[in-house]
Amino acid sequence: MKKTTISDIAKETGVSKSTVSLVLNNKPIRVSSKTRESILRTSKELNYIPNAIARSLSTNKTETIGIILPDIVNPFFAEIARAIEDTAGKMNYNVMLCNSDSNIFKEEKYAKLLVSKSVSGSIFISGGDSKKSLEILKTNDIPLVLVDRYVELCDDYSGVFCSNKEGIYEAVNYLYSKSRRNIALVTGTRTLETSKLRLQAFREVTEKFHIYNKNLICEGSYSIEGGVSSTEKLLQSNNKIDSIIYCSDVMAFGGIKVLKRKNFNVPKDVSVIGYDDISLCEYIEPELTTIRQPIYEMGKEACKLLLQLINGETTHKRIDLKSKLIIRGTS
Repeated sequence: MKKTTISDIAKETGVSKSTVSLVLNNKPIRVSSKTRESILRTSKELNYIPNAIARSLSTNKTETIGIILPDIVNPFFAEIARAIEDTAGKMNYNVMLCNSDSNIFKEEKYAKLLVSKSVSGSIFISGGDSKKSLEILKTNDIPLVLVDRYVELCDDYSGVFCSNKEGIYEAVNYLYSKSRRNIALVTGTRTLETSKLRLQAFREVTEKFHIYNKNLICEGSYSIEGGVSSTEKLLQSNNKIDSIIYCSDVMAFGGIKVLKRKNFNVPKDVSVIGYDDISLCEYIEPELTTIRQPIYEMGKEACKLLLQLINGETTHKRIDLKSKLIIRGTS
């Protein structure tokens, strides 16, 4: 079937192509309400679909937002992406999703792709040492908003972040109040700023209680597999652990699997606390105690902030949200 064009609508309605174009693009034009309604009705009847490429050439705007994130399989990042898509869609923006797999070379490749596609702006969640990727976007004048993960020189960029220390403080205080003294921490990759801040908070608060033990700290990837391997390492050398704080919920899922396999009762023998509060936390048994980040709000605010940058309504802004301990069955 032949694709409907503006010429087809003009022929059907008996007006010029320029009149059709102006009406369909909601531009100022003096036409009667009857003519406008006729053009809109005809375009709908003929299933007219605007040519986005042609429109972007004339307006110099693609109305497309690029998202670069490290792991779409992780529900935390998937929920952020969903919030961005929902918010962008309400403003008639499309979304291009780029999954870097926490690979900096793949991340840089996607940064170049977004530039080549002339995206209106980008929302960026770092997968590691992202300085080069950010520089690619910045030097090509792509409006940019960081989400969740700090990067070196992040003060040069707009961003939406959640406090990384307060949740750890709250979690350790809670466990200590329950007479837990052998508290372990499973961090994410320590090169990430979020991991550094959570580890720093853990050390500060456990030292305050005089229960800090460097042998109860283990590093792993932000994945179920990372939680499995880290928990196995901890249990091999520390048989007195009574609590484990994981720096992501999916890591905690992997950890609980190991604990149950080794016949530990959760939470009687070992309390478990995750981080993020993804929706799956309420569907495991027992339900996961976790440090909640307002995930959907982070994505929503990031998209709103990016649209402000694109429209020239602001030049630089940082939004800081709060975390909160959510107590459920694993503690």
